[in-house]
Amino acid sequence: MRKTLAWGLPLLAIPILGLLAYGLTRPDRYVLPSALIGLPAPQFRLADLQDPADTLSLERFGGRVVVLNFWASWCGPCVAEHPFLSDLVEVYDPDDVQLLGILYQDTPERGRAFIERYGGGWPTVIDPESRTAIPYGVYGPPETFIVSPEGAIAYKLVGPVVESTYPAVRATIDSLLASRDTLPLETRR
Repeated sequence: MRKTLAWGLPLLAIPILGLLAYGLTRPDRYVLPSALIGLPAPQFRLADLQDPADTLSLERFGGRVVVLNFWASWCGPCVAEHPFLSDLVEVYDPDDVQLLGILYQDTPERGRAFIERYGGGWPTVIDPESRTAIPYGVYGPPETFIVSPEGAIAYKLVGPVVESTYPAVRATIDSLLASRDTLPLETRR
């Protein structure tokens, strides 16, 4: 009986480890279905990280594709995704696509130190007590939402924007820009 058990457990572990490895190597493993897709993005007005006397709102960027990135200075994957977010800012015209960072469960001082260390040419706001993260259903950083020019959530990514997920982010943005450009001018926001 002991010999059977000794051989049986390792043999049982092999398929389980295989399934785990398969799941972890899939590029879409961070894409979670969201009940918010297609619905109007929750509105907010939050203090700017660099100038807390100034506030930014989602409606300020109306008519553009808005990439909302919830991040924190203590988040390792946020460091990994930072070069890809920087690339988005370089690739797209700011009149068409706006990246907006939302500092999640972190202090403004640590957020500013992160930006000073890693750079960041896009606005970032402070989300005190996760008042904005909660309506977006944020589990933890990093999470990225893409909001259409009409103000609806078009895409949600749980996890970092990195080599495996960057193409899907770009494809979503490109698709939204293409559909926006086909609308008559009077219907654009």
